[in-house]
Amino acid sequence: MNKELLDIYTDYLISSFSYTTATGLSNALDGVISHDKITRFLAEGDYGSKQLWQLVKPDIREIESEEGILIFDDTIEEKPYTDENSLITWHYDHTAGRAVKGVNILSGLYHNQGITIPFAFQPIQKTEQYIDKKTGKEKKKSVKTKNEYLRDIAKVATYDLRIKYKWIVADVWFSSNDTMEFIKLDLKKEFTMPIKANRLIAFSQAQKSQGQFQQVGSCNLEANIPNIVYIKELPFPVLLVKQVFKNEDGSEGMLYLVTSELTAGVDKVESVYQKRWHIEEYHKSLKSNVGLAKSPTKTIRSQQNHFFASICAYVKLEMLKKKTKLNHFALKTKLYIQALKASMTELQKLQFATQCVR
Repeated sequence: MNKELLDIYTDYLISSFSYTTATGLSNALDGVISHDKITRFLAEGDYGSKQLWQLVKPDIREIESEEGILIFDDTIEEKPYTDENSLITWHYDHTAGRAVKGVNILSGLYHNQGITIPFAFQPIQKTEQYIDKKTGKEKKKSVKTKNEYLRDIAKVATYDLRIKYKWIVADVWFSSNDTMEFIKLDLKKEFTMPIKANRLIAFSQAQKSQGQFQQVGSCNLEANIPNIVYIKELPFPVLLVKQVFKNEDGSEGMLYLVTSELTAGVDKVESVYQKRWHIEEYHKSLKSNVGLAKSPTKTIRSQQNHFFASICAYVKLEMLKKKTKLNHFALKTKLYIQALKASMTELQKLQFATQCVR
């Protein structure tokens, strides 16, 4: 990996306010680095989680502790005008309620001491074809589910990277029995995540043994009161807390949080799960501040390497946030103001030159 070019390219991603191209970067450098060299940089290697860890390891080691949190979630960024391939393809977007063409990336983040650092990412490539039983149509899927990828990343983080942490936090899509069992029994860690209202639970070992399960959404649960329950086919009990909240439209919503830490109080369960919001901030910054989807790269390798560089650019902003106490958007605004000043100064020079010619 050419770290010097990566440093320049990530600076370009942070500084840019529009589409990022090899030609654009070359022009910004007055041709000191040719656009061909930048294009080769994006196409010459496969940059993934291994290379990302090499870059962020010192930063994570500086902030890690036994109370650290691993946060997992995926995001979909639309790329409707890019040619379809196994990476840029159709994914169901739960926020949009429809399938969209774009890139789907699963990320693993480490959070501690107010700092959030990505240590792994997995672009979801759909390389396998199958026939949908309901529609009879041919579709594509990934070789692994996102829950399987999450477990792979968590295993590497725990046993290979030896990252210090206690909690794994994820959204409802990752609260499968297999994932919860893997975290608690294989990794010997704790989890906090929501479950869907149709999950089946029992309120005692006796009810579980007799198969007396009921949907969690149909139970008469009081808000913010902890209950030890048994999820069907999960080999250990969990602590369940019902949260009631108001949606933006004024409607009432409910969240059923479960944790493997049976002695955790309601405040602890809620405070740990609230840390999950940092990955939403991460996704927003990737899209808005470092040009995740603003590159016209054509090949799968160059596209994935651009995503890698965007994540590295995010890390730069996060480290600047730590030093300056300014969030990513405030930092980006400072850059915009300076760019605006430079642009106005250049315009005034051009206007003065024109007047002199007259």
